[in-house]
Amino acid sequence: MSAPEVLVHRDQDLLADAAAARLVTRLADAQAARGSASVVLTGGGVGTAVLAALAAAGARDAIDWGRLDVWWGDERFRPAGDAERNETGARAALLDHVPVDPARVHPMAPSDGPDGDDPEAAAERYAAELRAAAGPEGGPVPAFDVLMLGMGPDAHVASLFPGLPALRDERPVAAVHDSPKPPPTRISLTFPSLRAAREVWVLAAGESKADAVRLGLAGTDPEQAPVAGARGRDRTLFLLDTAAASRLPG
Repeated sequence: MSAPEVLVHRDQDLLADAAAARLVTRLADAQAARGSASVVLTGGGVGTAVLAALAAAGARDAIDWGRLDVWWGDERFRPAGDAERNETGARAALLDHVPVDPARVHPMAPSDGPDGDDPEAAAERYAAELRAAAGPEGGPVPAFDVLMLGMGPDAHVASLFPGLPALRDERPVAAVHDSPKPPPTRISLTFPSLRAAREVWVLAAGESKADAVRLGLAGTDPEQAPVAGARGRDRTLFLLDTAAASRLPG
């Protein structure tokens, strides 16, 4: 796993703009090198702000949207179109405004989807879709070009919360029950899937995230601070505003 790098921006708006610009460059470079690219989206305030900034960016068309695979790191197990779903926010902020190929957009199943109200089956369905997309790479998941993660004040990433069994799950996707943050039932990529990404970007803004950022960079046990276990194969970036970085040493 790569050692984390820290980049600090003055406020959340500048952080979102900078992350969007970085995302354009990274995905366009991946498409130039390999013909296609893949990104894993996150929800939350900062994650959604990055998508909105990307939608508004003049450079967004440097990405060939028809050759981009879009995945999610986690999802609230709610009905399709529910305002709490990360997919709903991502479509409103970005995906409804760019010419993505619908067949290459891979949302996690909703609670009124093909598996009904069975999050375990929905998690396995997503794992199967990831395995199919991995193709000749041979792993359980693709080597995502960029995997973005928001982070909670409790240092959770995706829907991997401190002390919950999903932290130790070796399957690529897990159902999460009794989440301490509502809604209680979720679906999440697990650590093996997060660490398959070429680059992992942790996005954090606000003083409420400062302690979690410090723990994530201090080698804390991921059981206590899951963000400490979020690392990319080639690169790990902590993209922060000044408030989220305020308790880092030096």
